[in-house]
Amino acid sequence: MKSDLLLAVTQLAAERNLPQPIVVKAVEAALASAYKHDPAAQGQDVIVEMDPADGEVTVRTVRHVVVEVEDPLMELTAEQAQDLQEGAVVGDMIETGQLEYNPGRIAAQTAKQVVMQRLREAERDIVFQEFIDKEGEVLTATIQRVESRWVTVDLGRAEAVMPPTEQSPFERYRPGQQLKFYVVQVGRTIRGPEIVVSRTHPDLLRRLFEVEVPEIFSGVIEIKAIAREPGARSKVAVSSNQEGVDAVGACVGLRGIRIQNVVNELLGEKIDVIEWDEDPVKFISNSLSPAVVDRVDLNTEEESATVLVPDRQLSLAIGREGQNARLAAKLTNWRIDIQGTSEVAAAAAVPTTPAAATASEEPAETVDAVAAEVPPAEVKTAEAEAPVETAAEVEVEVAADSSAESKTEDTEAESATEVASPEPEMEEEPSTSGIDAELLALEEELAELEREEQARKEVEAAQMLDVSSDDLWQVGSEAKKQTAGDSSGGIRFAEDIAGFRETDVGRRGGRRGGSSARNRRRR
Repeated sequence: MKSDLLLAVTQLAAERNLPQPIVVKAVEAALASAYKHDPAAQGQDVIVEMDPADGEVTVRTVRHVVVEVEDPLMELTAEQAQDLQEGAVVGDMIETGQLEYNPGRIAAQTAKQVVMQRLREAERDIVFQEFIDKEGEVLTATIQRVESRWVTVDLGRAEAVMPPTEQSPFERYRPGQQLKFYVVQVGRTIRGPEIVVSRTHPDLLRRLFEVEVPEIFSGVIEIKAIAREPGARSKVAVSSNQEGVDAVGACVGLRGIRIQNVVNELLGEKIDVIEWDEDPVKFISNSLSPAVVDRVDLNTEEESATVLVPDRQLSLAIGREGQNARLAAKLTNWRIDIQGTSEVAAAAAVPTTPAAATASEEPAETVDAVAAEVPPAEVKTAEAEAPVETAAEVEVEVAADSSAESKTEDTEAESATEVASPEPEMEEEPSTSGIDAELLALEEELAELEREEQARKEVEAAQMLDVSSDDLWQVGSEAKKQTAGDSSGGIRFAEDIAGFRETDVGRRGGRRGGSSARNRRRR
């Protein structure tokens, strides 16, 4: 007949989904911990054994054989152990007695706590052993909760976390959403196993292709390289290990069904499948697909490539915000420089004719030669003497009509005298001083005009009829008295005021000037 303890152990193992031996070991450790505090144990170590068949419990007190005794109640030397058990050596346990199995209330509470702790540790160990083998695999899981930027994923018996660095910026996660995740790392911590999953890892794309394409799983087709920008676009280079098998066609599938399944798992991420080639030129040309490449020039020392494409294919080869070229560089591990054919042709058609080259080179050579033969001071003197000698020769030719020989000698003497003391700077001063004089004259004329204009405005302002003046409202009857300066008379009417303005000799423009004056007063 099974005991109640064994029935409880069996039920606990079923609830926790743990093997029964593990639960039995946990219960034995819990009872041993409880009996250590019993006064009957006298401070000795306690071992509890439970029979898995009928649930009978045996409690024994033991002492450990050691070289040097630190706790006399729990340890003893090898010589002391010989009295209790012959042939005992260091490391053995010597049984010293047995205790009656009668756990009290306090012992039962202690046993319960120990049992729960041991069961949690057993669960953590089982979960760790289960997922340690799945590191690098793809699992289908459900998003449990989204806290701040961290996402918690439910893997069934365990929970995994997806940090922000492993999340795609183009995906939005919500609780209850079921996705495929790549297991990046499985570690052991105090709180249990820590599992990190990812949606951005390049191997996620590799595993999805292995699931959808049987040829990749069997090894007929091999994935050579993967370049991925998570959520946006990816490039996959594949190669066939069997003759007659189209690697790209097998990955795409009939009517694109295979690659479409992979795209759906990645929530619409675009995927380019290209053919891998050992020749870097062909591989780089294929990596820029769907653009067509005319020529590829390689620089093996710098590991860079210059790619020429037609002008109509230039934007397609570069891609939106350089995405296509960037992925191609990641896929091939070459630094790629994309240029259009017209740009290269324009750079090659720069005018470098021989005549232009000669015209640009000869003056430099002449100047270098002169600078090498003549010191700087003499070169400046020669440049200054050139115009003087020309003037002297003209004078000599004019004077040669009357006396050729005598005049020629005099002219040469004069030219020699003039050449001996050239002053090119004095010839430039008159032109500069003349310009300054003209500027001063213009400034004086402008100042004079401004003064005249100011005087004219002052005269007009003085002669202008002032409405606030008392003379306008003096008594008078005739318009002639206004011009004669007669201030006697009656109050003028509107007609008299108009006549006064028309006959005002100090105003310009007659009636036209008067109307403008009235407009100014109204404003």
